[in-house]
Amino acid sequence: MTIPDTPPPPEPFWTPDPADTAGARIVDFGRWAAARHPRLGQAGDPADYDVLHRWSVTELEEFWGAVWEYFAVESSTPYETVLAEELMPGARWFPGATLNYAHHALRHVRDDEPAILALDETGAGYEVLGGELRAQVAAIAATLRELGVGAGDTVVGYLPHTPHAVVAFLAAASLGAVWSVCGQDYAPEAAADRFAQLRPTVLFAADGYLFNGTVHDRREAALELAGRLPTLDAVVLVDHVGAGWSDDRRAFPTVRWDDVVTRTEELVCVPVPFDHPLWVVFSSGTTGLPKGIVHGHGGVLLEHLKTLGLHSDLGPADRLLWYTTTHWMMWNLAVSTLLTGATTCTYDGSPAPFARPDVLWELAARHRVSVFGTSPPYLLGMAKFGIDPSVHDLSAIRAIGCTGSTLPASAYPWVGEHVGQRVQLASTSGGTDVVSGFAGSAATTPVWAGELSAPHLGVALAAYSPDGNPVVDQVGELVVTRPMPSMPLYFWNDPDGARYRDAYFSTYPGVWRHGDWITLTSRGSVVVHGRSDSTLNRNGVRLGSGDIHDAVERLPEIAESLVIGAEEPDGGYWMPLFVVLAEGAVLDDAVRDRVRDAICNSASPRHVPDEVLEVPGIPHTRTGKKLEVPVKRLLQGAPAEDVVNPAAVDRPELIAFYARLGADRARARTAGAGDVR
Repeated sequence: MTIPDTPPPPEPFWTPDPADTAGARIVDFGRWAAARHPRLGQAGDPADYDVLHRWSVTELEEFWGAVWEYFAVESSTPYETVLAEELMPGARWFPGATLNYAHHALRHVRDDEPAILALDETGAGYEVLGGELRAQVAAIAATLRELGVGAGDTVVGYLPHTPHAVVAFLAAASLGAVWSVCGQDYAPEAAADRFAQLRPTVLFAADGYLFNGTVHDRREAALELAGRLPTLDAVVLVDHVGAGWSDDRRAFPTVRWDDVVTRTEELVCVPVPFDHPLWVVFSSGTTGLPKGIVHGHGGVLLEHLKTLGLHSDLGPADRLLWYTTTHWMMWNLAVSTLLTGATTCTYDGSPAPFARPDVLWELAARHRVSVFGTSPPYLLGMAKFGIDPSVHDLSAIRAIGCTGSTLPASAYPWVGEHVGQRVQLASTSGGTDVVSGFAGSAATTPVWAGELSAPHLGVALAAYSPDGNPVVDQVGELVVTRPMPSMPLYFWNDPDGARYRDAYFSTYPGVWRHGDWITLTSRGSVVVHGRSDSTLNRNGVRLGSGDIHDAVERLPEIAESLVIGAEEPDGGYWMPLFVVLAEGAVLDDAVRDRVRDAICNSASPRHVPDEVLEVPGIPHTRTGKKLEVPVKRLLQGAPAEDVVNPAAVDRPELIAFYARLGADRARARTAGAGDVR
């Protein structure tokens, strides 16, 4: 009997150049830490990412204490110990320390250098110098203080991604107030679903925003939102698009932004405990009221210094442009660019407006952006529609960050060919829950197409089998076995912590279960297969929906797809594939055959769908994630009002479409009619 050879591991798509990595901050940190911590020094070369990561999760206190010291975190009172109690939930980090996030965000800005570049889809922009940013934060903070805002009060923003949101947030944080923000594409009732829970005392609201060549006037929406927040003491009116605020329409105390920021004030940042609330970020809210996830000053500070300073290698000479909205956690991370001394870019508009679909690349070239951040649909769309970023001078870009969903392997060659072979494509997976990443890349990690290079430093990542055992080179649940400083302090309006525990710790007590299927490979990389609650399970064989979407969406006839595996009352299992066709395409038998062949060849012959159905659209959350579980429940016959909150969906009319499809199928099943098309 001949034993087949083990196939060789795949070659990396991208390998770091030692000449480039020699000066990387993560290399400097590793050697600096090894000189102070013998266990790291004895483990091997600290410039080796695997060595550094192993130390970071086995010697948790040494690692996070080193992050604190390396980045010279300033505390008004010293901490007693790094980790007082290693519990999940309930870990107590750096007890005794008092600090302020806003102080650290502003301490490295340089008076005569840009701290923020304010950009928009027209290609226009302006700079906010470091001195101007500090002065504006001080002025807004003084006004908030006069309005009675203090530590523990809540301030909210109904704002686009402009410097106004950054300034308002830092001003609130400097006082120890709690911040939350959402974009103005949210309807007033959807924004109120979030903000009313927080009982805010001050609302910042802009007059509108720009998107796809249109100025969207949101004055009426802002006033309606204010009326839905009975705890408000004042509204700060921001003139952004020039719509103008009418004095005779104010039914509540208002302050004009332009009247405030001209004040000359001294900035005083109030020291608060390490675990004092900094901001509330919200879940998508697709199945009920959005969950308010509370993060603390100290946890966010350390996590973002690690993520941006070590993994993204950002420093004072760098510029980051990450396309985001204010209600996506990437806004929070982009603001934290300031912690490293780098310049952050805000952007108001569509990522690919009809008139200038490559405007983000144009802006990245013009402003010499170091790290360009986006999402998989953006990169896939650029490739599908033939847009070539290389017509611009992108030589300053050293890394492209990508997150929000799984980035398929097919996207990697396009980036190499059209952005640059030396550019690292750093796919990242994390979440609003930790306002950071679980796995991604660093300057010293190779990249394999379709994979995340490695777990992040300080993240004890594992893939668990259903019986709770770690597995390698097999699909398992994404878990984190040791605490991270940026895990939520608590959920808002969850006094006994029951909702928090149920969200992450009900499956494996004491271990964080995130809800994603991953494969942790024997070479240390991570493959993300999609949400575990939407996994396709045909005849006991599991497959992530992302694997199907990747295979199908490579076809030129398919603009987008959604595969669902729905268990049926009679014990059956219906697995339809919904497709949105590209312009001019027709879903005929030839296209259906190509879809099935693509799935067989690139994903799994066991998971060829029962039907391929053309649909008018795929519904998403406001941050662009496909609504797999809600659509599955609609197809199983659940009433729409019990399944999804239309205000949290990008195209609410699609919910009625899938609900009708589910109802039609249920009627046909009852009547014995069988297949429904």
